Amino acid sequence: MTRINTNVSALIAQHNLNKSNLDVSQSLLRLSTGLKINRGADDPAGLIVSERLRTEISGVNQAIDNIERASNVIATTEAALQEINTLLVSIKSLTIEAANTGAFSEQEIEANQLQIDSAVESITRISNTASFAGLKLLNGSLDYLTSGLDTSQISDVRINGANFGTNDSIPVTVEVLNSAETAQLFISGNTAGSTGALLSSVTVEVQGNYGVQVFEFVSGTALSAVVAAINTTADATGVSASLVDAADQTSGMILTSTAYGSDSFVSVRKMDGGSFFQTFDAQGGSAVARDIGEDVLALVNGNLAIGDGLDVSLKTTTLNINMTLTSAAAQTLNTPYAFSITGGGATYQIGPEISSSQQVGFGIQSVAASHLGTRAIGFLNSIVTGGDNSLLTGKAREAGDIIDAAIDQITTLRGRLGAFEKNTLQTTLRSTQIALENLTASESQIRDADFAEETSSLTRAQILQQAGTSTLAIANNQASSVLSLLQ
Repeated sequence: MTRINTNVSALIAQHNLNKSNLDVSQSLLRLSTGLKINRGADDPAGLIVSERLRTEISGVNQAIDNIERASNVIATTEAALQEINTLLVSIKSLTIEAANTGAFSEQEIEANQLQIDSAVESITRISNTASFAGLKLLNGSLDYLTSGLDTSQISDVRINGANFGTNDSIPVTVEVLNSAETAQLFISGNTAGSTGALLSSVTVEVQGNYGVQVFEFVSGTALSAVVAAINTTADATGVSASLVDAADQTSGMILTSTAYGSDSFVSVRKMDGGSFFQTFDAQGGSAVARDIGEDVLALVNGNLAIGDGLDVSLKTTTLNINMTLTSAAAQTLNTPYAFSITGGGATYQIGPEISSSQQVGFGIQSVAASHLGTRAIGFLNSIVTGGDNSLLTGKAREAGDIIDAAIDQITTLRGRLGAFEKNTLQTTLRSTQIALENLTASESQIRDADFAEETSSLTRAQILQQAGTSTLAIANNQASSVLSLLQ
């Protein structure tokens, strides 16, 4: 049937030509942008998934940047601590040198004291000035804040890490289950034939954590004299002595380790004479020659904490804390000691989502001279001129103990920083980089254009476009054939 009012063939050709034009335009758009999905109509489901992946990729990229910046902060902090460590080692050498009073004049000791004063001042200055992009690192601003802490119960607290989550504070409760004990040996003062004194001459070896000393006592030596002799070398042995009743020689004598805990011990060995001589684990107890102390056993927030002498430590996902109990508190059972962590610390965001599970809290205490040391032995600022433990007051031994404690604190902090960087930051960085690779590959699979496929599609669409143009021209010319019927 021949019609001229309606050219169906031309309409069909025009429709297919439009389709070919759209295919060419789409292929050109994908090739020019490199993306298979340029708008929602291209692939609605794919667009949703790819945008979610893009959000995750952005978060992971920022997490990587955060970790790298945290590593830079740790490196800067550790460098400052290394310099403080060097100063402390030099102070230790000066202190040991000054203790050699038989070969050093007062003027030389004074010169050493001046050097120590300068070094201690430098330590405090480093503590106050060490910073990263305006963030103070070692002046205590990154330490945690506490409230309600009673130093008569807990003499020292070091909060290494705390995760507050959505809470404003973290309550801490400590309850002693088993008390800390020193090592003790008992020697009776009711020896038949010589009460309150040694029955015969005896040579004994007394050994403790610090070393060993041999004592020779003659027959009839009062127990008070034995006590005095042992106490004279307590700093060399780690063992002190006392009468059970200071006013009664017959009450007996107790040898006690100067420190608490399972690492502390007292050992007494009879070397010669004194067949009567015997030590016991307690008055009226069993005969023993050696005794070991006991560590405190305590609950911290309901968790069984690790005890070491008077020290209690707990490490959980929410709290990493070290505490030193007073001897009275460590021997008082079933009495809760409570305080709160109210803020502070450094929070590192190391994950792509802002949640407590992807944040790490880290506490960096002040390393100023007034904070290095302990309440029990003193602080580093007490060894400067005018301090209670300066060389000029003849306190070289006490100063040495304080310096040792300060060195331990600095090296422990450096170790914590190193462990945090190696075991937390670096491992998280590696796993996050792997996650970034996988997420990027997934997003690319969904959204990126396949150039090989798109060039083939473009070629096909261009051929169809040209064919459609030719076909439309032929369809448009079909109506002119009607004129031949009118001749």
